[in-house]
Amino acid sequence: MKEVEAAAPTGILAGVRVLDFGRYVAGPYCATLLGYLGAEVIRVERREGGEDRYIAPVTPQGEGAVFLQCSANKRSLTLDPGSPAGREVTRRLVASADIIVANLPAATLTQFGLDYATLCSVKPDIILVTQSAFGDRGPYATRGGFDGVGQAMSGAMVITGTPGHPAKGAAPYVDYSTAVLSAFGALAALLERRQSGRGQHVQAALLATALAVFNSHLVEQGVTGINRVGTGNRVQTSAPSDVFATRDGHVLMHTVGNGLFRRWAKLMAKDGDDAARWSDDSLFQSDQSRADHAEPILERTRQWCAARTTAEAVAQLEAGGVPGGPVYTPQQALDDPQVAAMGFLRAVDYPGLARPAPVADLPLHFSHSPTGIRSPPPTLGADTDAVLHELGFDAAAVQQLRAAGVV
Repeated sequence: MKEVEAAAPTGILAGVRVLDFGRYVAGPYCATLLGYLGAEVIRVERREGGEDRYIAPVTPQGEGAVFLQCSANKRSLTLDPGSPAGREVTRRLVASADIIVANLPAATLTQFGLDYATLCSVKPDIILVTQSAFGDRGPYATRGGFDGVGQAMSGAMVITGTPGHPAKGAAPYVDYSTAVLSAFGALAALLERRQSGRGQHVQAALLATALAVFNSHLVEQGVTGINRVGTGNRVQTSAPSDVFATRDGHVLMHTVGNGLFRRWAKLMAKDGDDAARWSDDSLFQSDQSRADHAEPILERTRQWCAARTTAEAVAQLEAGGVPGGPVYTPQQALDDPQVAAMGFLRAVDYPGLARPAPVADLPLHFSHSPTGIRSPPPTLGADTDAVLHELGFDAAAVQQLRAAGVV
């Protein structure tokens, strides 16, 4: 992993100031992505730290893995935005900013002066990016929710699991996809502002994201009424597409399309099969037909994998042009040479860590523009005094805010 050293803000969004009032993932990671593109990001959180700072703790002080992933390049300002003096600090912050990111309930936004109408009264061209569980309309609009609620209510958990045992993906893909869409919306709003001079309110919702990610399954259900049930790792629209045990582990194989299926048949032929047995069978002439009559294909693949180590299976799949890969533990993922070669995981240090944390950099490469992690996550309130001085508070005023518990 490449070590991270602090660097001056540069990049596509250099000169853009983002205020991160977010909590947990969808808001904070949206701001992180904007920071990876060069924006200055100020993380605003309670004096004792936000909830997301302490999820999956990895330091003696309690800072967690989620915080380390979502906080590189940021400055930290502690603030009680609900107090009268805190609202004045917020007002000055807003006047200095371009984008506000806040995945807070609507009532809390109003309480803190972060609702769109109030923000526009301070800075008319401000861009507000919010994330909620269910959007701002409908019978669930006032409900809170997390990533898992989106997975559950989109139908994904039923298909991911098995009959009677729905399963949630361990990776919180709804949260992170919502953050990515929010950053996408923020960039679009910036482009619009450059053309028209207008800011706007960009709204994302966890359920909307979950429905979008799972939409092909919903399209199939809406059109056909098929009522699929969960099959775990086995894909229901192609074969062989499943996880198979090897002599020392597991591999995932994914075969989609007649061309790849013929390659799989040739691979089986090298192991003593007649390739025509598979490629000429009338039941195996399309992805869906192969999926509907998958058991012979899956059983043959199980036998093939069971006779090989994971490394042997992956090497032969690669040689035969059949997509597949080893099923890794998290440590094996960290140790993989391809992961190292990509340079995507950056070694980020933080006070109290036993060793630098492997934090995911921006998963994009630009041929000309500098992007990514420039500095490690900030300690709690590390930049409070500096930010307040930038906003026009002198040393005495800062001390007064501290004495009053505002910062």
